[in-house]
Amino acid sequence: MQDVAFGAASLIYAGAVLNAFQVLPGGTDLILQRTLIWPSAFLMLSFCLPLLIPPLKRLLARYVWMSFQAGFGQTPVSVLTGVGLLAAAAAFIYWQVAAVAGGGRYPAGVFSGYAAGIGILAAQAVLVRALEQHPEVRPAIEEKDG
Repeated sequence: MQDVAFGAASLIYAGAVLNAFQVLPGGTDLILQRTLIWPSAFLMLSFCLPLLIPPLKRLLARYVWMSFQAGFGQTPVSVLTGVGLLAAAAAFIYWQVAAVAGGGRYPAGVFSGYAAGIGILAAQAVLVRALEQHPEVRPAIEEKDG
């Protein structure tokens, strides 16, 4: 589920960036800065910090394991819920970008926030792979999958 969520979020982000280039004022340099350059820093921080700082890594690994035990990503309802949340976030980005045409604020923060979320999804996907290799966890995963 984490891989699917990461992939879907990344595709949504790519679509939002392409939309931003068609809608936002300020020229290519400004749009690149606000949709790719600054957000990439937030993405890298939110990806690296939970994997490099042991307490954060334990906390996120615990969250991923508890989500698995609760069945998140393993039932149609939970998958649809996850996709619904991603769709809601996508709608918010597109709404923020469209609001600029009506004189709204430049949506730099929404891109950075969404990129940070993608970083956390990527960290979760990495931790899932590590959990799958853990000798005590693997049997529980296979039992639930079977």
